[in-house]
Amino acid sequence: MSDEQGRPGDEPPLLLEADRIAALPCWHGRVEIAPLTGGMTNRNFLVKDGGHRRVVRLGEDIPLHGVLRFNELAASRAAHAAGLSPAVVYAEPGVTVLDYIEARTLTPEDIRDPARLVPIVDLIRRCHRDIPRFLRGPVLSFNVFHVVRDYLATLRDGGSRYVQEVAPWADRAALLESVVGPIDLVFGHNDLLASNLLDDGKRLWLIDWDYAGFNTPLFDLGGLASNNGFDAAQERALLEAYFGRPPDALLQRRYDTMRCASLMRETLWSMVSELTSTVSGVDFVAYTRDNRVRFDASWASLNA
Repeated sequence: MSDEQGRPGDEPPLLLEADRIAALPCWHGRVEIAPLTGGMTNRNFLVKDGGHRRVVRLGEDIPLHGVLRFNELAASRAAHAAGLSPAVVYAEPGVTVLDYIEARTLTPEDIRDPARLVPIVDLIRRCHRDIPRFLRGPVLSFNVFHVVRDYLATLRDGGSRYVQEVAPWADRAALLESVVGPIDLVFGHNDLLASNLLDDGKRLWLIDWDYAGFNTPLFDLGGLASNNGFDAAQERALLEAYFGRPPDALLQRRYDTMRCASLMRETLWSMVSELTSTVSGVDFVAYTRDNRVRFDASWASLNA
């Protein structure tokens, strides 16, 4: 598992966390611990344990963002059983230890490479289709419109500087939800940043299941496209590769709407983080602004 990039973030003091990691009962002897960069909902470390290398992820529940570690762990284990993710070696509350994968983290430019389209779509399809066969215990759903409504309530109740915009955002969300209509239900990753895909030179891996849950496949497809700068032709190729046919007008409209909803969710995620995050050194205002520009463009294209 290589370094994460993900959303903007900052690392807390490392010494106490290193002591916590060194004390885990899964090691065979003295360990070497080094922080991995990036990540917003986890702190990540590379640990050398004799001849083995592992990744340790530290992170508590973040109910405000729908991140619950029992769900992440269930998804991680099922994703490994489905052949998509590294194995979970050890877990306890707030800690997950995974196999290290010697691989390169993909970039948005990699994701847009036409030569990668088929293996990436195959990875997404296997996530959607195969992971439910291996899930055990309770797991979450990820309804983007519920997430949006909850974020808007948080902004309103917390006296956010965006409070006057809550009602217009809610109206937009209701319109988007009505256009999407009934959905097919699959098990989604729901956070398809380029940094969550790895290439070991032989195959692709999908990592980081913080937001995993049952969802429409259109959310993952729209998120992949919006997170990685797809143009219209690349989006049509993505839909054709996933569904096995060129998108008709209805599918295209529902997909465009869900892509817009994914950008709305990312923008509101950042607005809420402006209000609630205790992480220092992060310019959430700039992150909100950047995502809002992308959302506005997507919204305008829907209503052109």
